Amino acid sequence: MSCFAVTGYPREVQPGWLQPLITYPGRVDVSLHIEPIDPAMAAERLKKQLARLEAGRRHDYEHGNLLDPQVEAATEDVYDLSARVARGEGKLFRVGLYLAVHAAIPEALADEVAAVRSLAASLLMDCKPTTYRSLQGWVTCLPMGLDLLRMRRTFDTAALSAAFPFTSPDLPPPDPASVAAPTGVLYGYNLGSQGLVHWDRFALDNHNSVVLGRSGAGKSYLVKLELLRSLYRGVDALVIDPEDEYARLSAAVGGAHVRLGAGDVRLNPFDLPIRTGPDGRRIASRDALVRRSLFLHTFLTVLIGEQPTPAERAALDAAITATYRGAGITNDPRTWHRPAPQLADLEAALFDGKKREATDLAARLHPYVHGAFADLFRGATTLRPEGHLVVFSLRELADELKPMGTLLVLDAVWRQVVDPAARRPRLVVVDEAWLLMRQAAGADFLFRMAKASRKHWAGLTVATQDTADVLATDLGRAVIANAATQILLRQATQAIDEVTQAFDLSEGERQFLLSADQGQGLLSTGAHRVAFEAIASPAEHDLITSNPAELAPYAGHERNELCVDIDDEFSVDDDLGDDPAEDIEVDAA
Repeated sequence: MSCFAVTGYPREVQPGWLQPLITYPGRVDVSLHIEPIDPAMAAERLKKQLARLEAGRRHDYEHGNLLDPQVEAATEDVYDLSARVARGEGKLFRVGLYLAVHAAIPEALADEVAAVRSLAASLLMDCKPTTYRSLQGWVTCLPMGLDLLRMRRTFDTAALSAAFPFTSPDLPPPDPASVAAPTGVLYGYNLGSQGLVHWDRFALDNHNSVVLGRSGAGKSYLVKLELLRSLYRGVDALVIDPEDEYARLSAAVGGAHVRLGAGDVRLNPFDLPIRTGPDGRRIASRDALVRRSLFLHTFLTVLIGEQPTPAERAALDAAITATYRGAGITNDPRTWHRPAPQLADLEAALFDGKKREATDLAARLHPYVHGAFADLFRGATTLRPEGHLVVFSLRELADELKPMGTLLVLDAVWRQVVDPAARRPRLVVVDEAWLLMRQAAGADFLFRMAKASRKHWAGLTVATQDTADVLATDLGRAVIANAATQILLRQATQAIDEVTQAFDLSEGERQFLLSADQGQGLLSTGAHRVAFEAIASPAEHDLITSNPAELAPYAGHERNELCVDIDDEFSVDDDLGDDPAEDIEVDAA
């Protein structure tokens, strides 16, 4: 091993300028020691340094000597730095940069030392060997926070931030003015430079993300990894899980796990969007009943599987109004606290209409009222999940019910997102979104959610494997366009042409997506793109993997779940633009 101290630096640097050293193919330890300087002391030292430089310049001028370009450049830098420190725009730090080069044999070490010093020289850095202080150099390069060499240079805030080891030159830095954005997450490492890809969705103009890739490309793995690392930083998460892949993760972090399709879990689409205020009073928006009626049109369109004709829509609207009236709920807010009607009441209202269109609609509702699919809708809503992580599992739902279950869960999730009393950064994850987007009404609801989530400090994550089907619809392309963070994993040959056209991929990016390994992908944020590979620690991997071979040891073990209180009623809301100022009390007079 041979240790070096960096004593000379370039005059100007760019973010990520230390990447060549950090990504050197051999074994090189880069140690950066930082010590802040007191602002008063910094100002005094800058003043003295400026006086020395000015005295030297005047001496040369008075004696007719030629100006020294290095002294002129140093004087300008000191003037600029003094002004920024005086205005509070930056601070000064003592920085020590040390390198430890390792090799197995002395001959190989000599070659590695020559290569590293050449690389440092290409970066305009001067490296001096610690010949007579080898022990101090070795200790300084260890991760112990001890600088025994103390061969330091003064850096300002801008230069020090550019030397941050995790800065990726391929992605723009987050907006420093975004004081409300939580810290970003580590996605993985850069396949081109071996640097780290660290990204903050909440620092962009919108917080949405879309993950596209074929089956087995690692979509769910990446989404779960981002979700877990977001939980570390205080970001809440609400997940729609079609395959029950988030159960172990939820149990490990103390989240709530709700299994739709279980006998005691029901959702009533007729529940009005009423919430409890800080003073305990029940409040709702002024147009809550109208919005709920509009949502019921969307829900019933997904339920029957096709767009109703104008005559059927008119009959359905009249039946919805009659259903609420039959339950004693009118436009008077004082009636909204009464128990909401159920799907069976709507079927009865359609039969009472005695029109052929109404009778046909009632016949289509029969399987969901009295038939095999009635368990989810039969009765009042029985769940009210809350917490830092809430997972809605759809695995136990029949395939015919999954689009409706996804829509109802999204509606319930959105009610929590728009609640002004619980405003905090949130991620809303819709895994396998094609289940909802194959229905036009469901895709429209997801699009409106993507448009409005930014206003409520929420980021929508849409992950799907049916890339071609999503890109084939206007609403699918609109959802992708409203995602500032776009991640493309390995694509199928049949879908690569649509992906290339939609994302304007180069030929190299196209070939990369066709041959990418599992977990490798392309992170796109507008004009910036970077190829990366997701990495997880062993503990994280154990929680997020869905490999059947790795999950086999867990077979037969009882899964831990957080009990969910199902005694209280829980209302769902499709209002994507609730204004708290428009809330009114709905308690009885």
